[in-house]
Amino acid sequence: MSTARQDHRLVRHDDHWLSLPNDRDVPVGICAGADVPLEPSAVDEALSVLETADTLRRLAEATPGYDGPEPRLSRVALTPDLHKGAGIPIGTVIETEHALLPQAVGNDVNCGMRLEVTTLREDDVRPRLDALERRLRHLFFEGGRRIALTPAQREALLRDGLPGLLLTGPTPWQGVEPRDADDGVDRVHASAFPAATADAFADWIGSAGGAGRGTGGGTGGGGGGEASHDSVIGGIGGGNHFAELQCVDRVHDAAAAHAWGLVPGTVVLMVHSGSLSLGHQANATALDRLRAHWPAGLPRPRNGLLPFLFDERSADDRRRYLDAFGNAANFAVGNRFFLALTMRAGLAAECGELASRLLYDAPHNLFWRDGDRTVHRKGATPAGGHADVAGGPYAMWGEPVIVPGSMGASSFVLRGHGEARTLGSACHGAGRRVPRGASARGSDAELDAFLREFRVVTPLDHRDPVVARRSDVMAAWRRDLKQEAPWAYKDIGPVVSSLRGGGVASPVAELRPLLTVKG
Repeated sequence: MSTARQDHRLVRHDDHWLSLPNDRDVPVGICAGADVPLEPSAVDEALSVLETADTLRRLAEATPGYDGPEPRLSRVALTPDLHKGAGIPIGTVIETEHALLPQAVGNDVNCGMRLEVTTLREDDVRPRLDALERRLRHLFFEGGRRIALTPAQREALLRDGLPGLLLTGPTPWQGVEPRDADDGVDRVHASAFPAATADAFADWIGSAGGAGRGTGGGTGGGGGGEASHDSVIGGIGGGNHFAELQCVDRVHDAAAAHAWGLVPGTVVLMVHSGSLSLGHQANATALDRLRAHWPAGLPRPRNGLLPFLFDERSADDRRRYLDAFGNAANFAVGNRFFLALTMRAGLAAECGELASRLLYDAPHNLFWRDGDRTVHRKGATPAGGHADVAGGPYAMWGEPVIVPGSMGASSFVLRGHGEARTLGSACHGAGRRVPRGASARGSDAELDAFLREFRVVTPLDHRDPVVARRSDVMAAWRRDLKQEAPWAYKDIGPVVSSLRGGGVASPVAELRPLLTVKG
């Protein structure tokens, strides 16, 4: 086993746990084995985040009439996929008291994973991969993705989540199954974020035809204007987002795997995507309000992180943000649902009739408020234990934890243990080893070797002779692909071993990729 060089600022306590001492005495725990690299720039960024403890105190002192409890940054947990972000490291969980940090969720509100188990076997799919690649390129990128929604359906999704959308009336989209509505409640970690209004996204609602809007009232039925298509819903997005066909390769926990339908050779669908432009708009809403009402004379925080206090003065601003946040979070779950439907449609067209059932839908970028305590996750996924999912389909096992590997590498399904040291959280992937800019300069030979072994479906068909003659187009395509290539990410094995050894989550099954769709 190789050992990664440890940053001198970290203190290792055992094989799986470290801490980050700091002069603000905020407890910072890190779950990572000695063979998991933790880049110094991510540690720098984590230390910068802790400056928010001072910001909260100064903001309370400078806010006219504030007489509430002292706002605090009470605890931080860092997961094994920790790597540098844009102000807050990816793989960070922050607990605050009497305050909310929108940037600790960020732009891609409710980015997350959806995992479905199909009735197909690997032998049904592998001989059809060439045809599937063509089919999926058409469905995702060449006009085949036609998801028609009425204004009432768009509003129902934004205000009441996927359950609200599926209750609006007939569901004409190909591949919808009767149990999808129930699974959208029981098998989604956060099935709906109630929002009083969807006014922040009135343009998107109205673009479906314009009739039937009424954001101040109920969502009504499936009518209220004609259905129309757009380029937003059902989009994968960029970066590390994907839709992937996988098969169950190995079982690590036979009882849990059997209960979850993870039989070796079974084909599964994994989707990783978020709220697209809606999340960006929601985060911008928060930052615009915070900047506009920042107390006069109080310098802006050096780390750029602006908090809301739970006070009357900021109540209207918080309400506007929380409505837009809820809309974006609800959209993200619906978007993953439609991405899965597109994958179902491609499989059905090429491999024959199938059924597909949601195993779990888990968020990465959200916050959870319990009274005056708020847990923010930025690139981290819930990993609750038995007590956290009591009464649901996972009460016997703990919460499903979906940890994808890098493109072409195995992914893992685990079951959570509700570990307090990570605030009941696990990592949301392997985590970057090399920043995007540096990885884009990676070896062409390595990329060619990877493409010979693995199938990636992108908007550009690199095998098309006409496309291949365009050196400028091919260079841009190769540069983008290198940013998500395997060498840019940590090895998934040590990351999963850290979760297991640290008592955070136990592996249930290992999934081997067959084909990846990248936006």
